[in-house]
Amino acid sequence: MLIIGIAGGTGSGKTTVVNQILNELPKADVGVISQDSYYKDTTHLKYEDRVKINFDHPQAIDFDLLVSHLKELKSGNTIPQPVYSFINHNRTNETIPTAPKRVMIVEGILIFAHPDIREMFDMKIFVHADSDERLIRRLKRDITERGRNLEEVLNRYQTTLKPMHQQFIEPTKEFADIIIPTNRYNTVAVEMVQTIIHQKLRA
Repeated sequence: MLIIGIAGGTGSGKTTVVNQILNELPKADVGVISQDSYYKDTTHLKYEDRVKINFDHPQAIDFDLLVSHLKELKSGNTIPQPVYSFINHNRTNETIPTAPKRVMIVEGILIFAHPDIREMFDMKIFVHADSDERLIRRLKRDITERGRNLEEVLNRYQTTLKPMHQQFIEPTKEFADIIIPTNRYNTVAVEMVQTIIHQKLRA
């Protein structure tokens, strides 16, 4: 099994890069795990307390469960990938059965910040975009997909997203094997990643 980590700041274009890679691989050979599915269970908290959580801090992620699930996949076992609700700021009661594939892609803003997760990646990709571009993408996504309003998104960006990016996300760029800038469509970088994947799968 080839495990690929794709990290980068919020709104950097990670999903676009993931989809570009997926489009070039047989669907039967590749699976995707999102760090967003592994936010810690906050059922014990009231909604008013859940919204105050700093979800861009590594402590918000259940890395123990993510490590455990990756080990299970490497052992050939299907895992119950959690389903997270950004509207309720909590896991749902549902899970997604995720079977092991020849290529497993793990994507998320903080996946390079945890050494146990980082060591499991055969390839580490950091997707870079400038801060203005990331803010614009975040605004569009949170307002249209997650039911946030403009003031809420901007406040969260100023108080948590930006400082957490500078403290925990940007420094992990040094662990990357490949850095892909996504301020424009980067065909060469994505094709290089696809070539490496195909070479490793044939080995």
